[in-house]
Amino acid sequence: MNVDVLWSNFLERIKDELSPVLFNTWFSETKLYKLHNENAYIIVPLSIHKKHIMDNYYDLIVKVLSDVTGSNYDIVLWTEDDIVEEEEESSGEVINNSVDNTINKAIPFRSNLMSKYTFDNFIVGNTNKFAHAAAISVAENPGNMYNPLFIYGNSGLGKTHLMHAIGNYMVEHSNKKVLYVTSDQFIQDFISMTKKDDKGTNLSFIDFFKDKYRNIDVLIIDDIQFLSGASGTQNEFFNTFNYLHNDNKQIIISSDRSPDDLKVFEDRLKTRFCWGLTVNIFPPDFALRTEIIKKKIIAGNFEQEIPEDVIEYIASNINTDVRNLEGSITRVIAYSAIMGGSEITLDLAIEALKDYISKGMGEKDDVHRIQKIVSEYFQISVEDIRSKKRSSNISFPRQIAMYLVRSLTNESFPKIGTEFGGKDHSTVMHSVEKIENEIKVNKDLANIIEKLKKDIGVV
Repeated sequence: MNVDVLWSNFLERIKDELSPVLFNTWFSETKLYKLHNENAYIIVPLSIHKKHIMDNYYDLIVKVLSDVTGSNYDIVLWTEDDIVEEEEESSGEVINNSVDNTINKAIPFRSNLMSKYTFDNFIVGNTNKFAHAAAISVAENPGNMYNPLFIYGNSGLGKTHLMHAIGNYMVEHSNKKVLYVTSDQFIQDFISMTKKDDKGTNLSFIDFFKDKYRNIDVLIIDDIQFLSGASGTQNEFFNTFNYLHNDNKQIIISSDRSPDDLKVFEDRLKTRFCWGLTVNIFPPDFALRTEIIKKKIIAGNFEQEIPEDVIEYIASNINTDVRNLEGSITRVIAYSAIMGGSEITLDLAIEALKDYISKGMGEKDDVHRIQKIVSEYFQISVEDIRSKKRSSNISFPRQIAMYLVRSLTNESFPKIGTEFGGKDHSTVMHSVEKIENEIKVNKDLANIIEKLKKDIGVV
């Protein structure tokens, strides 16, 4: 029997013998490394696990493992450091930190999933419920429902949480081999293929890469936008994508922008990103922001009660980023402690968050500032630039302003359209593309753009 399947069966049985807290603490992150010479070599996260498990659960492990395998095994607990040391001793060679065949075989597969992110603690509201429903559908039926699943939205809205939740659900409810990586990790692994091993070739590194990214059931890759500009890496991801998709393996991708907005990506990749389902996570509305804050307060188990008016103040003023919402509570609690345990009131919260909230509101202020600076340069009013007037002396500055907003902020095309008098997102896209293309051939326009960027304060 495959060791992964065997260990999954073992964990299911031992879970019935223990409380959820004990199981999650001591067994949920263990793996079976190998069965050899009547010994069962089990990987544990930390050295502290070795002593505690041997002292408290040795007999239970032996019994359950015997039930699962039909054989009796002695138990040997290793950390990953122990594995590397054992391989060094058996080979008589020093293993360096680079990836080679020995390490590939020694280190067990790691999904890189963060167990703290689950569907149970993902707070659902109007702005993310479609993405949440899609994520659950994929988790329950990987490879068949919405492949790939492409999740996009601004930073801090819960994309990473949802991706880990999908992976954790699959690991818990199936024997799927799930790999979570960031695009930066994918790039580093791709670059490693150019290295030479001790035989003077890169074959072992190529084998490592292909085994890691193709011998899996689910690939979850975060922040795909950072693959931009790397044509070699994009080509390898294209090949990896095709390999997995053709084998009905689930692919889940996140980005801070939609596939259409990944301008420097090859068209063949952008097309594949849209083969399955593309979902957007929007900034949380007031009701969801309030719920997030309250859940954060409950989870934090703070000594002081947070009044409702403080919660509403935070929810009203920080509206773009879940991390900022959570950080604001921590900041208020810390400020209260620093002030000698002062009672948390609305006045204290306003004082504690006066700089923090101004940062949270920065994007909208940036849009208005860009509109003002462009309007002043072209000697028109801000009202004109936000209007529906189509005369060339207004429409061209408006296009430049849209281009600068898109280039210098994280605002989406629909949001930019709203800030320019309710323009359709396709109008904004056309305007941005027009200025991008014009800059390449018109030096006078390129100089104007640079001058405006200096006035805005970004160069």
